[in-house]
Amino acid sequence: MSTPTVEIRTVTTADLDATSISLARAFHDDPVKLFLAGGSSLPEARVAPFFHTFQRIQMPHGHVYTTADRGAAAIWSPPGHWKIPFRTVVRHSPTFLKLYRWRFLPNLKVLDAMEQAHPEAPHYYLEIIGTDPQHQGKGYGTALIAPMVDRADSEGVGMYLESSKESNVPYYARFGFEVTRTLDHGRPGRGGPRMWLMWRDPR
Repeated sequence: MSTPTVEIRTVTTADLDATSISLARAFHDDPVKLFLAGGSSLPEARVAPFFHTFQRIQMPHGHVYTTADRGAAAIWSPPGHWKIPFRTVVRHSPTFLKLYRWRFLPNLKVLDAMEQAHPEAPHYYLEIIGTDPQHQGKGYGTALIAPMVDRADSEGVGMYLESSKESNVPYYARFGFEVTRTLDHGRPGRGGPRMWLMWRDPR
């Protein structure tokens, strides 16, 4: 798959503050994130530590990437490493408590629902991807996805992601992802957000 001329590299600890801010800005209106945090807006200072933590969790697996200007980032997990151990959640619970506050424990049900819906076949999991709105339209998303598509194809494994916006489904479809089902959060009749679960077979 061809990629735009955008420099991509793995995230280092020196990048984390900047990439966390970029992801926080990218998710400023994310329906699921807003639902979990119980608000209509998410201040960067409150959200950035969440992305900082998730990058650190996946960095040892070698598939957390950013652009040269750190305006976008993607957190991938390789086959067999998508599930975050409960002890890791507990270790980082102070960060999650600052973001979710009293909703932290109820939100674990959302995580459980996502895990229950997660495919078992070997795959690369696009856990989080985002571009600072100031840098959108530069091809950063494609540059962060396309090389992993090539990698998955070469290894003969699938790919998986959850889209929290229906408007993003056609974008992911360009890379061969297809919606397999939807997952609704919240109590029935309460209008909780929906996620579109997408899978890509290797080619």
